[in-house]
Amino acid sequence: MAQYFELHPDNPQARLLKQAVALLQQGGVLAVPTDSSYALVCHLDDRDAADRLRRIRQVDDKHHLTLLCRDLSELSNYAKVDNKQYRLLKAATPGAYTFILEATKEVPRRVSHPQRKTIGLRVPDHKVLQALLELHGAPLLATTLIPAGETEPLNDAREIRERYEHPLAAVLDAGACALEPTTVVDLTPLGDGDEPEVIREGAGPLATLGL
Repeated sequence: MAQYFELHPDNPQARLLKQAVALLQQGGVLAVPTDSSYALVCHLDDRDAADRLRRIRQVDDKHHLTLLCRDLSELSNYAKVDNKQYRLLKAATPGAYTFILEATKEVPRRVSHPQRKTIGLRVPDHKVLQALLELHGAPLLATTLIPAGETEPLNDAREIRERYEHPLAAVLDAGACALEPTTVVDLTPLGDGDEPEVIREGAGPLATLGL
């Protein structure tokens, strides 16, 4: 049964966060709040946990998963970033944006896109999630918590626990999220001299990117 951690949204309790990190290191999949909606997360280097995350979300290996990073310096370890791409990233992070970039060798092949070798990366602007990432000390593999067959992400932590109490290791409750998806922008065309491609317009303003 999933553990349930009630966290202060501005000053999350370190004791509870440490318990959550321990569950991640043991291979658990957690439901966590972000600056857009609740997401499922797991340890990047745990194959079984990543497979479990996909099963819970009911997506295949062609579905872009996202790496949640603490900051731009961490992001650049997992994506190939040129000067043009970096300027856009710097203007929009942290924030409600997911960027598609070419993955480096630090990203396990099984979690990058099988044909394009790309990965979605994000630096979230959420105090609880940032504190969790800081304690974990590495990016987390993530996907938006949208139940199979539905179109909207779940936003109530107690409902998440009720619906996923067996497959999840824990639910982190820091209150309701904004419930607006991230803006998704593919930055890989910049490497060929083309313009970024807006995959989805969401919470992150396109004007911040000059788009």
